Amino acid sequence: MTSYPDLHEHVRRLEEAGLLIRVHRPIDKNTELHPLVRWQFCGGVPPEQRKAFLFENVVDGNGRRYDIPVLVGALASNREIYALSMGCPLDEVTPTWARAMGNPIEPQVVSDAPCQEIVVEGGELNTNGLDALPVPISTPGWDNAPYLTSGHYLTRDPETGVQNSGNYRGQIKSPTCVGMNASHELNQGITVHWNKARALGQKLPCAIVVGAPPCVTLTAVQKVPMGLDELAVAGGLVGSPLRVAKARTVDVLVPAEAEIVIEGYIDTEFLEPEAPFGESHGHVNLQEYNAFMDVTAITRRRDAIFTSILSQVTPSESSLIKRIAYEERFLTTLHEIGIHGLKRVFLHEPLTNIRKFVVLVFENGAEETNVWRAMYAASSLQNAVGKFTIAVNEDIDPENTDAILWALAYRMDPRRDMQVVEHRSWGHGPAGPVNDGQDAAILLDATLKQPYPPISLPKREYMERARTIWEELGLPALEPRAPWFGYSLGDWSDEFEQEAQLAVRGEFWSTAEKHAAHRRSDVPMNTPVRSSDD
Repeated sequence: MTSYPDLHEHVRRLEEAGLLIRVHRPIDKNTELHPLVRWQFCGGVPPEQRKAFLFENVVDGNGRRYDIPVLVGALASNREIYALSMGCPLDEVTPTWARAMGNPIEPQVVSDAPCQEIVVEGGELNTNGLDALPVPISTPGWDNAPYLTSGHYLTRDPETGVQNSGNYRGQIKSPTCVGMNASHELNQGITVHWNKARALGQKLPCAIVVGAPPCVTLTAVQKVPMGLDELAVAGGLVGSPLRVAKARTVDVLVPAEAEIVIEGYIDTEFLEPEAPFGESHGHVNLQEYNAFMDVTAITRRRDAIFTSILSQVTPSESSLIKRIAYEERFLTTLHEIGIHGLKRVFLHEPLTNIRKFVVLVFENGAEETNVWRAMYAASSLQNAVGKFTIAVNEDIDPENTDAILWALAYRMDPRRDMQVVEHRSWGHGPAGPVNDGQDAAILLDATLKQPYPPISLPKREYMERARTIWEELGLPALEPRAPWFGYSLGDWSDEFEQEAQLAVRGEFWSTAEKHAAHRRSDVPMNTPVRSSDD
């Protein structure tokens, strides 16, 4: 018995609070599951009415039935669910995170790990490997395979031994191979480990956790300072050591109460094509060369629950679970560097994905030097954050875009109240208008100068099918708001279309085989496939 809730206890609490919907009817994981949940984010459902979904009868288009239910939206579909995940009232989230960061608690190694009740190793992986997991397709019609969206990649620094836990997307490539895409411009911890292992000529041992106590997931998506073990921060969140166990085939410690653990070695010599995949910046991420992991074991609980995080066009579970934590870290960091009078940091979420618009709310009478210091700092804390950084007084509601425009129209003089910070990394999103890898703190012209990747929502036919199911289930009336389905903006090849159609039919192994035939060792990670082949 632990002193903190595992995922099963969390599900029970969600249901008791009226925040869980159980879906008993068959749901196709490749074409129906994510589109169904997507409706509560783009169908006019008020945030307070959003729920977690537990799909108990998961199938695919080939008639396969999975013995593991899929849980979506269980950590941050709305603020009430996020607070339940944190185990504290919403107004206590900021001090709770501050205590956890300042007082991490080292994990406790145990031998009785529920996550290892069932073990699949060796030759059995070929017939009961990754294909036995009900991994959904996130944006059917665009994605070229099912992807892990709630996969916490645990690795150990080859030099210091300190572990890192980060949430990255993982393309299911074969029963024994899964991708790994950590955006290097976002300063992900796993890329540091990967580069060190590569310099040593070694593969990187890794364990991917899918489903875990909420404190594990919350820290995996938080921006924890480099060198600080997220599992220790998870202990700080719940106020007691997290129980961990040694993985069976790699030198990594994993949460004992994890639902599913995928063990293996990430290749550091070769990269291979990965994507298209509908990303959280709101467009389909086209092909890049990225890492892959050869699986050595899959362990799981007997009653495992598979978790998936809804991402793509914001708002989504992915954006909200980050937004609440990021706003806290930005506010705390700015206070730590001596910014006075700052009341709130607001990250705009709909469509812009919490990174591009930052609003700093100051008390009346705040010193001008503090305002400018805060804006410069906020726009440089992370590569991808702060394209627009706006300071307002506390009478301006940052949730109200009209109010922000009102403040900009009547409370600033662009000749003296605006600065452009040049030579910033472009950061999170498709290539910029000039595509030179740089950005500035202001966008001058937002019209399309060249074809852009598709909008990363499921295609119209899948959303309409999901809407039929939604209405059959008697869920709240929908009021669609554009965009509510994905459509092409010109940069979409016949090959990508073919791969996406293979994916929804469950025939994506051929895509992975094609990618494996193009493995290379002469390009860095995140190299776009198209530009490297020119």
